[in-house]
Amino acid sequence: MKLSAELRAFSERIGHDFRQPALLIEAMTHSSLSSATRPDNQRLEFLGDRVLGLVISEALLSADTGASEGQLAPRFNSLVRKETCADVAQAVGVGDALKLGRSEMLSGGRRKQALLGDAMEAVIAAVYQDAGFDVARSLILRLWAERITTAEDDARDPKTALQEWAQARGQKPPKYEDTARSGPDHAPVFTITARLESGESSVAKAPSKRQAQQVAAADLLTRLEAPE
Repeated sequence: MKLSAELRAFSERIGHDFRQPALLIEAMTHSSLSSATRPDNQRLEFLGDRVLGLVISEALLSADTGASEGQLAPRFNSLVRKETCADVAQAVGVGDALKLGRSEMLSGGRRKQALLGDAMEAVIAAVYQDAGFDVARSLILRLWAERITTAEDDARDPKTALQEWAQARGQKPPKYEDTARSGPDHAPVFTITARLESGESSVAKAPSKRQAQQVAAADLLTRLEAPE
């Protein structure tokens, strides 16, 4: 089985020559294009998530031998969450090689965080099954290297951090209001307002509601915690 030009280029970008090309094809096939003879990447995503978690856990323990579980957990969560996987996927051009159905392609699937994150985890599993754990670990440590060294103790997602800030001060959890939507269907832009019971608010725009909520929460939390 031969790889397409896009998949060969991707294989070169991540530095792994697949002995079993079918694994990379499966890792890059979204469910919108799957069939009885063309499996999608969901099973590989399931495996890749576990391989990533083990490697990141091991790396964090080695990077900071004195860190407590309470310090390690938020760092781990920040490194394995879907947004981070999607960022890594964008850095190595996963979107250029994804195999999508026509409708998913027209709706901007190559830029969707969820699809990119899932595909990145599937690629990790494909490398693991193709060449073993040590090779998969080397790939992860190379692609996540800078993020591992800069992971912070309070690396919680912004929405969780903002909710904890509000609750610690006796306030209700923040509310997120859909303010506006613009752009074409294949590349929408969502405007979200994060608002606290005490009146403080922040507005953010992003390609997805979830991302806009996170950006608005992060901006509001930054202003709330800034020294006066």
